[in-house]
Amino acid sequence: MRKSLLALGVVAAMSNPVMAADYSDGDIHKNDYKWLQFNLMGAFNELPGESDHDYLEMEFGGRSGLFDLYGYVDVFNLTSDPDSDKDGAEKIFMKFAPRMSLDALTGKDLSFGPVKELYVATLMEWGGNSGVNTQKIGLGSDVELPWFGKVGLNLYGTYDSNMKDWNGYQISTNWFKPFYFFENGSFISYQGYIDYQFGMEDGNTALQTSNGGAMFNGIYWHSDQFAVGYGLKGYKDVYGLKDDGLAGKTTGFGHYVSVTYKF
Repeated sequence: MRKSLLALGVVAAMSNPVMAADYSDGDIHKNDYKWLQFNLMGAFNELPGESDHDYLEMEFGGRSGLFDLYGYVDVFNLTSDPDSDKDGAEKIFMKFAPRMSLDALTGKDLSFGPVKELYVATLMEWGGNSGVNTQKIGLGSDVELPWFGKVGLNLYGTYDSNMKDWNGYQISTNWFKPFYFFENGSFISYQGYIDYQFGMEDGNTALQTSNGGAMFNGIYWHSDQFAVGYGLKGYKDVYGLKDDGLAGKTTGFGHYVSVTYKF
């Protein structure tokens, strides 16, 4: 649905050269960490639907042994305002993205070139019976890129629970790059993600296309306890829904503002 923030606790690792995963000593918990934060969000011109609304997001992630996890739970229209664009819509959207490290599972260094670790990657999205409801599985990786540092890169096959069938593929990447540091230790980061779906069924040409996606670009100020940010999200036939078709406007730009408290 929206952005993908990474934990403050992994900023240092992502700002410096990334070492290949090495679990040959049997210690698969050496890189464990966890984080939790709450984001009060405002969305403007979110597609599809050109919706303006508020929501509260519980966002979390971490690493424990074999498993790497990112996820969030969004709660829309907090005050149940009847004038909200989300009035009468699904109240909750959830996303969970656990990955299992193949390096840690095998005890071998599977890195090559810029690829530092490999995973069995999964992604579960649930927006209620009338919303997005998919499960994805595929191959994941951590990749080191110039300037960006560590970037997640995953390729999935998609099972659509609404259609009760496999339907296309998704390639996803996410990044978190601190680029300006203040004397008090706070910093400015460029963070975001790309989700691109392709190879989907497009039998209903008035509603569907075979591909589509979104890119989120956020600029955020971070301290130990708080974050404040703005994100610009670009859409192109998002979710494979045809622009100006039965789903309405699905190509364009949306804007997001957020205030975060970190636990």
